[in-house]
Amino acid sequence: MEENKKLAHESTTRDDELKKDLITRINKIEGQVRGIKQMIENDRYCVDILMQSAAVSAAISSFNRRMLDSHIRTCVKNDILNGDESSIDELLKVLEKFMKGSL
Repeated sequence: MEENKKLAHESTTRDDELKKDLITRINKIEGQVRGIKQMIENDRYCVDILMQSAAVSAAISSFNRRMLDSHIRTCVKNDILNGDESSIDELLKVLEKFMKGSL
């Protein structure tokens, strides 16, 4: 039973709107990171690079909030409705990592 539960969480089906939103966000982050790399290669001023790095951090935080919102509203909710509360412990572990800044 535990093995089946484990396998059920190896993937998540997302609707097209959510996928598009997440991919758009990741593409933006990817472009920002490439921009920072180019700034370093071009010997840009430290503060300019730090400002762009802060923008990347903000974009990642926004992405993480969107993923977390989706996870709670779908995966966690569905598990609880099906009598499986193990996703609550999993969610708490993830939130703990967010609070420590290690995610």
